[in-house]
Amino acid sequence: MAAALVQLSFWNPNRLLVDPFCGSGTILIEAAMMGLNIAPGLNRSFDSEKWPWIPADIWKRAREEAQDAIRRDLRFRLLGYDIDGKVLKVARHNAKLAGVGEHIDFHTQPLSKFSTKRKYGCIITNPPYGERLGDKKEVEELYRQMGQVFKHLDTWSLYILSPYEGFERLFGRKADRKRKLYNGRIKVHYYQFFGPRPPELNSESEDGSGVNG
Repeated sequence: MAAALVQLSFWNPNRLLVDPFCGSGTILIEAAMMGLNIAPGLNRSFDSEKWPWIPADIWKRAREEAQDAIRRDLRFRLLGYDIDGKVLKVARHNAKLAGVGEHIDFHTQPLSKFSTKRKYGCIITNPPYGERLGDKKEVEELYRQMGQVFKHLDTWSLYILSPYEGFERLFGRKADRKRKLYNGRIKVHYYQFFGPRPPELNSESEDGSGVNG
């Protein structure tokens, strides 16, 4: 799901990417791997590698080719925020295991503290769903807060996953595009708010400077 969210966005490594509800860092890690052209599953082993009719040297060559295709000279920074410092420790560990730790900065911070001086950027996020009965009002208030915090980002592109049918009303904006997806068995909508195409990056740094944290 995280990889699909990135693929359905217009993000590329030349644009700042932020996840204000990053949790264990899955979205940012998938984005970093795509930006660096790291093949999915490169650090994993597969049962098919044991099939006798596929010579071992073919697998070895495939892995070598995938390693050679990684864009190791590329420099970019992704930013992840969450209110849970413990889960951010897991996120940093996950990013390191995936080989993208140096490209992602994780910070403990509530949504209300988010601000940026950057004119262009992307937010891709999967905020809390509020699946328990007592959480509905809390999640509705969170969506209203998101609308207030993000309302000044009119030149940013926002991509938000939510199962809540009234999300746009609470957020205060109608999405430019809404895709129906399934996160496990939960039907969700991917709300896409498109910002303008940024000019060639010649005046803004690509290291994430200008964003709080």
